[in-house]
Amino acid sequence: MTAVDGGDIDGFMESEGKNLRRGWTTGTCAAAASKAACQALLSGAFPATVEVSLPGGQRPSFVLAQEAKGDNFATAGIIKDAGDDPDVTHGALIVSTVRRGRSRTGITFRAGTGVGMITRPGLPLPPGEPAINPVPRKMISAAIAEVAGPDADLEVEISVPNGERLAEKTLNPRLGIVGGISILGTTGIVIPFSCSAWIHSIWRGIDVARAAGLTHIAGSTGSASEQAVAEHHSLPEIALIDMGDFVGGMLKYLRDNPVPQITIAGGVAKMTKLAQGMLDVHSKRGLADMEALAQIAAECGASDELAERISGSNTVAGAFNLASEAGIELGDRVASRAWSTAAKVLNSPEMALEILVFDRDGGLRGCAPFTPTSHSSDPAS
Repeated sequence: MTAVDGGDIDGFMESEGKNLRRGWTTGTCAAAASKAACQALLSGAFPATVEVSLPGGQRPSFVLAQEAKGDNFATAGIIKDAGDDPDVTHGALIVSTVRRGRSRTGITFRAGTGVGMITRPGLPLPPGEPAINPVPRKMISAAIAEVAGPDADLEVEISVPNGERLAEKTLNPRLGIVGGISILGTTGIVIPFSCSAWIHSIWRGIDVARAAGLTHIAGSTGSASEQAVAEHHSLPEIALIDMGDFVGGMLKYLRDNPVPQITIAGGVAKMTKLAQGMLDVHSKRGLADMEALAQIAAECGASDELAERISGSNTVAGAFNLASEAGIELGDRVASRAWSTAAKVLNSPEMALEILVFDRDGGLRGCAPFTPTSHSSDPAS
């Protein structure tokens, strides 16, 4: 459980007329647990509550869910509260065990049970390091300095019971982080439904692929399109980026961290939304414009009667089927327009972009071939 000094932090935010409660990152919880354990190691007593500083200057306080001490160690645990965000680590116990370290080694970090180890280059920390990210490390060190001073020599081991199971619901295994979850956070605060963890996973996936020397990656909107594009190009898992609905988030990162060949793969509905200029293709951001899709069908030779039926379709998949039954294939035209939307973000002759449109069975329904993404290029021209 947590307690917050309301004078320092507004614990709520408004979204679509609802008050959503903010939460705390695993990094914040690890810092608070480490400070409490350090205090117990040095004084013999655990604090009733423990307060830590966040990168933005806020100071939330926490109560301990677990405490133990023995010869040369103290352990404290805090239950992570992610607020109203659907975070996979909500409710997880974040445990820190602090021991005295060797002279002049400063603060050193270890991965305990349920915290992953990095095995591939390209992440913010090198292979062989525990997956405790740089900002959480700074937060933990600063929290410990408040009770032990800036020159303390201590070993900090972070554990998360059931962390290995939780990690199966994340992208850690694909990123080469084995054995558990990562200790994350850049602000210390979880913003409900910001999906920041997912977007950061997209970025780290690109980093890992680049570090491995890959020249072709594929971002997919879902598992069906990911499997289809992997088979289409015989791509290794490390080349596959689970971008979900965040096409724009992936492309903007690639603009500054380029890869020579990029494939965007998705189902007919999400690729139609991309074709209509949406870089976030989640249903909450808007539905596909069926009248615009009917106009594309007309450009492909659909009759007025068929265009009207497509305009009135309940789903994009249904509209595609109507067109296909009449011998009108929308896929390539949708792919071409989706390419134009995505290419405007990349805008680099050094990066060639491909769009693949798949149906729910993994069948290829449309393609815009690899073409350099400068504004002067267009796969349809």
